[in-house]
Parts: sequence; C-alpha cells; structure tokens
Amino acid sequence: MLYCLEHIMDIQEAYQKGFNLRCEGRYREALIEFQKVLAVDPKHCEARWQIGLIQGFQGDFDASLETLRKVAQDYPMNLNVRNDLAMTMMMLGYIDEAGAEFREILRIDPNHENAKKQLVYF
Repeated sequence: MLYCLEHIMDIQEAYQKGFNLRCEGRYREALIEFQKVLAVDPKHCEARWQIGLIQGFQGDFDASLETLRKVAQDYPMNLNVRNDLAMTMMMLGYIDEAGAEFREILRIDPNHENAKKQLVYF
C-alpha cells in the first residue's frame, strides 16, 4: 500500500506518541494513538503489537494473547513480537506453547538472548 509522505509522518508521529504514552503507563491515551495509526495502516505491526501488550497490562489477558497471536502469525519473522507472545503464554500458564515458541525463536535466531534465558524454565 502506498502512502503519501504526510501520512507516513502522521503514522510515525502517532506511533511514537502512543509508544511514549504506553511507557508512561497512560494506556488509554496510548490506545487512541495506536488506533490513529491503524486507521491509516490497519496492518501496522508495531501498533498492533503495542495494543496487545496494553491489553495485558490492563488485565485483559485473553485479548492480549489473541492479539499477540494474530500479530505473530501475520509477522512470523518479528522475533520481538514472538518473544512477547511466548512471555505472555508463560505468564498465563501455557507452558508447553511458550516453550515451543521460544524454541522456534531460537531456531530462527540461535543468538536470541531472551529466548535462551527463558528456555532454562522448560
């Protein structure tokens, strides 16, 4: 999909603002910014990923897991998303699935530090 430069700048600004708000714990405001990004680019990986994290931070673990699964499915080479998916699975007690995800991350990138650290728990 092609975007004009103005839309690209709007997307980048909204994403960065949302990311900063998320880091400050201002989740409702962050979600608004990420929704702005998705209004222009519904497949924006990072905005969808951040929404999945926020869902978990707000206690909606089922939605968080589902969102992260969808993003990881759409972007299987994004190991940061897959790592957060595996961490969420592990926190929610899906131990076998989390272990499989960490092993897959290491298959793709044998040097992935977090996946190596987490596999000691399996």
